Amino acid sequence: MSSSSQKGAGRFAPSPTGPLHLGSLIAALGSYLLARNSGRRWLLRIDDLDRPRVVPGAAAEILRLLETLGFTWDEAPVYQSLRNKRYAEVLGQLRESGLIYPCSCSRKEVLASAPHAGEEGPVYPGTCREKPTTSRAQYAQRLKVTSNTISFHDGLQGDYRQNLQTEVGDFVLFRADGLFAYQVATVIDDLDAGIDQVVRGADLLTSTPRQIFLYRCLHESPPEYFHLPLLLDEAGEKISKRQGEAGCVTGENGSSMMCLALIFLGQPPPRELCGAPAVRLLEWAVANFEMAAVPRANLKLSGLQFSY
Repeated sequence: MSSSSQKGAGRFAPSPTGPLHLGSLIAALGSYLLARNSGRRWLLRIDDLDRPRVVPGAAAEILRLLETLGFTWDEAPVYQSLRNKRYAEVLGQLRESGLIYPCSCSRKEVLASAPHAGEEGPVYPGTCREKPTTSRAQYAQRLKVTSNTISFHDGLQGDYRQNLQTEVGDFVLFRADGLFAYQVATVIDDLDAGIDQVVRGADLLTSTPRQIFLYRCLHESPPEYFHLPLLLDEAGEKISKRQGEAGCVTGENGSSMMCLALIFLGQPPPRELCGAPAVRLLEWAVANFEMAAVPRANLKLSGLQFSY
């Protein structure tokens, strides 16, 4: 299904729901360094599927800032919001294969009927597998889980196993509100772009088995996965856009934020480079990257600052 005949690629796929923050910079930097040091292309994708959450102008600002920091990408950025026709085409193939079905269950009904909650939330019990239980104007579309345990080796987190039937259940590929789900969009986008190396935060580790199962349904091979540890605040929460301006990357603090991201990834630059332009720091990192030094465990921001 991949349209690329070139060597594989890595990618960074930010959601334009706010400004670039330090946690996202770490993911961008990790994917960039692994791709460049393995001879891969590095691509950008804007994950703007969830239109109600998209902040106008955020995507353009993220791209501008990444360019200012020295990142270069090998193809024009892809926008998920422009690929609905492609997602619908793949859902049609899955439907013809009898692998997806319409579901009328609301979130409240799923919560009430689920036998128990898994790590990813309530486990869907298959209520609508035979046919929708109620009539609705718009149905969700669920993928039938026909495999038990999905196992894979993560390049940073090691071996990971998840029983899809008991921990997730049949999962949504198309939402009742008319939006395609993250799981299907990211798989199709990665396939079409020739992505064979996915580097992202460890908070997405538990969703990976669903994506691997979807690859199997499409008779395709999944990429290699590297789930980076998370940068945490003092309360132990992942640093993200929800914390407002704290941790945001700007043109003014780009150099110091790049230093922090490199330190977090186990690639501390020489002290004489502290304060150097971010572009120079990134060039140094590409030339001196050591995969073995990338940490496996989450770290608080205060510990990160203290350790340097």
